[in-house]
Amino acid sequence: MTCGIEFFFKNQTLLLLPQKAILWKEQKTLILADVHLGKTAHFRKAGIAVPPQLAAKDLEVLSGLIDEHQPETVIFLGDLFHSDKNSDWHEFALWRKKYAKRSMVLIKGNHDIIKEENFLNLDITVQEEMLMGPFRLAHHPLKSEEIEKHKAYTLCGHIHPGVHLRGKGRDSVTLSCFSFGAFQAILPSFGKFTGRVAIQHQETDRVFGILNDKVIAF
Repeated sequence: MTCGIEFFFKNQTLLLLPQKAILWKEQKTLILADVHLGKTAHFRKAGIAVPPQLAAKDLEVLSGLIDEHQPETVIFLGDLFHSDKNSDWHEFALWRKKYAKRSMVLIKGNHDIIKEENFLNLDITVQEEMLMGPFRLAHHPLKSEEIEKHKAYTLCGHIHPGVHLRGKGRDSVTLSCFSFGAFQAILPSFGKFTGRVAIQHQETDRVFGILNDKVIAF
């Protein structure tokens, strides 16, 4: 069983999961960002030694979430596939067939350069952004000048957000996190081969860090 934190937000119940995804209970929808499938194969093709099992592990974790929570829809907030089609695409296509009855949507990210028809052939809808309930689903976070343009609260990715914690002495750690600000929430990167960047948070932000198999509210 997966442990997470239920966050009641915008009159919706969001289960923030330590696997770096959100289960939107009312919509029976699983939302995640920045999987970056194909990144390991991309690096190996360039002669950089990267363990090939990382991509398979990401799909294994995603399978576990779908099997446990039984969402009707899975929404990827961009950067599902890191590069052009490579050896990881075939594995992804086989994985998609396993969950053929689930609706899947890709909100296009800057790394999603594979032709849209390839995703459509796998019955994955591709959109630039979408409105769903009180939320606007996108890949890129809003810039300050764009806030007035969008009335719906934005859920997005792209940044790979982290929260930096300092302990006694010089001890410190940066944890992946869900960051809910005044106008938008930035999801952590789902992929294991992605890293994280500590971002500056406002005092009014709701930040949830991810520590192993736990989600911690700060």
